[in-house]
Amino acid sequence: MSLALVHSRARAGVLAPPVRVEVHLSGGLPSTQIVGLPEAAVRESRDRVRAALLCAQFEFPARRITINLAPADLPKEGGRFDLPIALGILAASGQIDRDALAQYEFIGELALTGELRAVDGALPAAIACAREHRTLIVPPGNAAEAALAQAAPVKVARTLLEVCAALSGTKELPDAVAPAASAAALPDLADVRGQLHARRALEIAAAGSHHLLLLGSPGCGKTLLASRLPGILPAASEAEALETATITSVSGRGVDPTRWRQRPYRSPHHTASAVSLVGGGSHPRPGEISLAHNGVLFLDELPEWNRHALEVLREPLESGCVSVARAARSVEFPARFQLIAAMNPCPCGWAGDSSGRCRCSGESIRRYRARISGPLLDRIDLHLQMARLPASELRGDAAAGESSARVRARVEQARARQLQRAGKLNAHLDQAETLRDCALASADQSLLEQAMDRLQLSARSMHRILRVARSIADLAGAHDIQRPHLSEAIGYRQLDRVPATA
Repeated sequence: MSLALVHSRARAGVLAPPVRVEVHLSGGLPSTQIVGLPEAAVRESRDRVRAALLCAQFEFPARRITINLAPADLPKEGGRFDLPIALGILAASGQIDRDALAQYEFIGELALTGELRAVDGALPAAIACAREHRTLIVPPGNAAEAALAQAAPVKVARTLLEVCAALSGTKELPDAVAPAASAAALPDLADVRGQLHARRALEIAAAGSHHLLLLGSPGCGKTLLASRLPGILPAASEAEALETATITSVSGRGVDPTRWRQRPYRSPHHTASAVSLVGGGSHPRPGEISLAHNGVLFLDELPEWNRHALEVLREPLESGCVSVARAARSVEFPARFQLIAAMNPCPCGWAGDSSGRCRCSGESIRRYRARISGPLLDRIDLHLQMARLPASELRGDAAAGESSARVRARVEQARARQLQRAGKLNAHLDQAETLRDCALASADQSLLEQAMDRLQLSARSMHRILRVARSIADLAGAHDIQRPHLSEAIGYRQLDRVPATA
C-alpha cells in the first residue's frame, strides 16, 4: 500500500492542534499536490522536500504524490511540515518503515541540504505531544525551548538523515536539554530616593496585583519607580513561567531558556498601534498585553497614546484574556498582566509644581486629562500624584530606601494570605468574592458610601477600593479590613476628583 501517516502539530494561538500528514502515491504523470488549507509557505515545501531528499541520496518517487494535511479546515502555515512531509514520502515509497512513525511527532523546516531549521511554537507542540504519549523530534534550534516542557520526551536531530537513521534503529537521537536558568539582577527599589508615598503605592500594587497610574511632573521618578516593580514581585511559578514562555514561543521572538522563570516587563512606545498591543495579523500573533502575561505592562506618557489603542485595553483588564477575531478564524491569547501607567499632570507637565511655572489654563488641563477615558480610568485601582523632590534628597549621600528584597518579602507574605483565603490574588476576585472577603463594619461601610457620593464613584470603583483595602490589610497582617486600610484605599482614587487648575 502506497500510503503513509505522519503525526505533526500546527500553530493556532497558544495551542498546537494535531495535524495528520497523509501521503499517498498513485499512478499517473509525476506531480506533487498538497491539500488541507495550506498557505504559500506550506505549498512551497514540495520543492524544499524534493531537493532535501535528493541531497540525502534518497529517491524522490516519479509518481503522482498527494499530501493531505488533516484536518482540512485548519489553516496550515510556515515550514514546520517539511520534515513530516519528507518522512511521509519516504514511508509511502517504502524507503523507511512506516510502522516506526507511529510513536513520534515531527516538526521542522528543511534546508535544501537536508538540515533541519527551527520553527515557531515548539514549546506548545512539546506540551501537547506529551499528552499523547509520543516523542517529539525537533531541530537543534528548538531543542532548549522544547525541553522546558519537562514532562515531554523530546529528541533532537540535525538532519533528515539522522531522523531516518533513528527510525531504522541504527542511531540514537540525543535528548533535548534546557540550559540552567540564570537569575539576572533586576533594578533595585533602593535606587529610588524619597517618594515614600509612591513606594508605598507600588508595594500595595505588587501585593494584590493592582493596576497603578502615576501622575507627576517630568523627572519626578515615575519611570524609575515603575521599572522597580518586577524586582518586588514574587518569582513566577513553573506553571506561570511555562504559560509566558508558550506565548513568547508562538510570537516568533523565541524563548531565552536561561531567563524563562523571570516575569516579563514590557514597555512599548506610545506610538504603538492597537494591533501591536492586543495582537492580530492575518495569522494572529500575540500583542504586548499577552507578552506581558503574568508580568508587567508599562505605558509611559499615557495621554500621548492613540485613543483607540488605549480603549482596546478595557476588556483585557477585566477578563485577563483577549480574543483576536479574523475572517478565517478566531484565536484567544492569555493577557493577565499588571498595568503600570505614567503621565504628566498637564500639557506642559508642571501643573501643581511648587515652582509655579505652569501656565496652562484649567480648560487645557481638563482636555489633556480627558484623553484618558473615564471607563479606562475606572479600571485602574490606584491613582497617585507624585511631587518633584528637593535637591537635598537627590544627593549621593542621601539615605537610601528599603531594598527590593525586603519589600518583596512582605509582598510574598501578603500574597500567601490571599492564596490561602481565596486561591487567587485580590485584584482577580469577582464581585461575589469581593463582597465575601472584603466585608466592612457598618461604620466603615458608611464611610465608603459617603466617598462614593462625594466622588461620584461607580460600582466598579467601589469594588476596586475594597480589593485595594483588602491588600493593605494583608500587608499589615490584619484578619479584617479596618478604618485606616479603607481610608488609605479611598485616598488612592485621586483622579476621580476635579482636576487641578493652573
